[in-house]
Amino acid sequence: MSSPRRDLHELNRRSWNEATRAHNSHKGDQAAFFRAGGSTLFPEEVDLLGPLEGKRLVHLQCNAGQDTLSLARLGADVTGVDISDEAIAFARRLAAETGIPARFVRADIYDWFEEAAARGEQYDLVFSSYGAVCWLSDLAAWGRGIAGVLAPGGAFALVEFHPVVGMYDDQLRLTWPYRDPEPFIGPGVGDYVAASGEGLVPWGFEPGVTGFENPHAGAEFAHGTSDVIMALIGAGLVLEVFREYEYANGCRFFERAEMREGRRFYLPADTPAIPQMYAVRARKPA
Repeated sequence: MSSPRRDLHELNRRSWNEATRAHNSHKGDQAAFFRAGGSTLFPEEVDLLGPLEGKRLVHLQCNAGQDTLSLARLGADVTGVDISDEAIAFARRLAAETGIPARFVRADIYDWFEEAAARGEQYDLVFSSYGAVCWLSDLAAWGRGIAGVLAPGGAFALVEFHPVVGMYDDQLRLTWPYRDPEPFIGPGVGDYVAASGEGLVPWGFEPGVTGFENPHAGAEFAHGTSDVIMALIGAGLVLEVFREYEYANGCRFFERAEMREGRRFYLPADTPAIPQMYAVRARKPA
């Protein structure tokens, strides 16, 4: 049986600390955006999660907390968990500056699963999204961890970039395998916010940090969609929803991608309409 690669998680913690500062440099006064009623959520995750009023929700790999606070704004009792010190510190400041109630925990999620289960914590919803799965070193342990903190009848919801996207570089050249049992250790987290512009900062993109190069390496893991689904089923959850989308919300992966209505990036008509996102919902039996 495999086990989480905490040594590689530590590489990623340092990498995300650097990248988070660069990402937030493009986003201006985020507190003002939220105080004015703004939300960073897309319709896909709102639809997948369903009504949130009064629901206990944990947002895994929550990054700097923008989506977490948007979920709290919809009525959920929210906890956000992320490995990055910089991201959690920013999320806590943003919650304080906006007055939106949310708890944020700095932890490797594999450690958090064990600690939360030992405390007897139970959630109605577990949520994760957009660029989370590629950082998971042990999908089986991840699935078990989710099942362990879900209340009976509760659901896990995931909206994620499709692993097919990870096979290509930004020029649509086939570069990496669809799945690989070995981690890929290479350049750290890049400045995808700068590459995506208004796709990720609709309230007003700012140049911020330019020419960002992460000084820390990163370790990514190539998991197929079936690997994700089977990890959840293997942990005893029941699959309810699986969807694929030919666009990517907010994030420009390919140089020729075109942003259309709803800040969705599509490939042009002369290229194959590969899936760029997928969604999963799985429920713990009552």
